Amino acid sequence: MSRILLTAFEPFGGETVNPSMEILHRLSGRPDIDALTVPVTFRDAAAAVLPHLPGHDAVLMLGQARGRTGLTVERVAINVDDASIADNAKECPCDQPIVKNGPAAHFATLPVKAIVEAIRAEGLPAAISNSAGTFVCNHLMYCVLHALEGSGVRAGFIHVPCLPEQTQGDPAVPAMPLDDMTRGIEAAIRVL
Repeated sequence: MSRILLTAFEPFGGETVNPSMEILHRLSGRPDIDALTVPVTFRDAAAAVLPHLPGHDAVLMLGQARGRTGLTVERVAINVDDASIADNAKECPCDQPIVKNGPAAHFATLPVKAIVEAIRAEGLPAAISNSAGTFVCNHLMYCVLHALEGSGVRAGFIHVPCLPEQTQGDPAVPAMPLDDMTRGIEAAIRVL
C-alpha cells in the first residue's frame, strides 16, 4: 500500500475555517494517509512539512483559493514569494526568491491530467491550473518539489474553493460543499 502525506493549511486572512483543513480532518483516519496541518506562514510552512517527507510514496498538498470554481490541480510552482496580504505571522514578502539561485520553477510530479479526469468522473468541476499564485501555497509547493527533486516521490498541490458558509452575503464568490470537495480529493488519492 502506498503511503501518502496529505497536507492542508490552517485558516488565514481573518477566516475561521479553511476547507483544505476540513478535508484533511475527514480523511485523516485512512490507513494510507499521514495527515499534517500546516501554518499559513512563509517562515514556517516548509519547515513543518519537509521533515515528514521520508517514507512516503506521494505528497498531496491542499489549500484554499478564494474565487476558484472547482478543484484545481496545480501544474507549476514558481520561485517567488509576493504576498498581496499578510500571512498569519503578519509577514508580507515582496518579490523575494524562495530558494536563492534555485530554479525559476518546479513542475508537479503527480499525474495532473489523470487527477483532473478522476475528479470530473465524480461529476465535480476540476481543471488544471498553471499558477499556484505567489502566496504560502506556492511557497510550500515549490519547497516540497525542490526537496524531492530526483527522489522519485510524486508531489503536487490542489487548490479548493471556499465553503458555502465562507461566502454568505457575497453570491459572486464561488463555493462548493465540503462533501463534494472531499469526494474530489478521494478521487485524486485513488489515482495515486
